[in-house]
Amino acid sequence: MAVKDYGTLRDYLKRQKQMEFVLSFDEIEEIIGTALPRAAQRASWWDTTRSPDIQMPQREACLAAGFAATRLPDGKSVRFRRIPQQRRPGLRRGDAD
Repeated sequence: MAVKDYGTLRDYLKRQKQMEFVLSFDEIEEIIGTALPRAAQRASWWDTTRSPDIQMPQREACLAAGFAATRLPDGKSVRFRRIPQQRRPGLRRGDAD
């Protein structure tokens, strides 16, 4: 089954207080309630700066929560780093939650 909505990941990220943290694929799958697609093993699938004109639900969820995601070299985990508000795509000053 393909995951079309990463809203639970977005909501999880929004609740985090750390500026940066790592989640394993297993932890992410627990959060979203299903297995990640095979494509998640590719670093480009997580890259929040690559091809911003192409809609990718996992990337949109991360950005909506204010985080940039990067798959780590181990191929089994992702680093989430908070994006400063003034650098968030589509966010104007004063638009924060």
